[in-house]
Amino acid sequence: MSRRESRQGSVRQGAEAETSMIKIEAIIQPSRFESVKDALREIGIEGMTVTEVRGHGRQKGHTEVYRGREYTVDLLPKIKLEMVLPDALVNRVVDTILKTAKTGKIGDGKIFLSRVEEAIRIRNEERGENAL
Repeated sequence: MSRRESRQGSVRQGAEAETSMIKIEAIIQPSRFESVKDALREIGIEGMTVTEVRGHGRQKGHTEVYRGREYTVDLLPKIKLEMVLPDALVNRVVDTILKTAKTGKIGDGKIFLSRVEEAIRIRNEERGENAL
């Protein structure tokens, strides 16, 4: 049994009645943010955390000329979207992000999925999907 299988098994033992939740982290181009946000809203997704971040993947930045001098810009501006969703919505949300964020060029971004064991709403201590 792999480490991942044993870890998932132990999570499920304590929460068999609960449905699973997935955290989606999407790093996208700033120019695609409004389109992605609107598309997610159209499919009923309203809650998300949005952060302006900087980074690079394979493209490793680029050079720019400012006042006659050349500068290397190696950390490019990106937008990071985070949302925790019931497992049943994940494929639809991922497909929507892929469809609206994709330009076909290097630097379009990435989507990361990770299992969430528990969610708790601080205000009233609701747990699980009810806290989303």
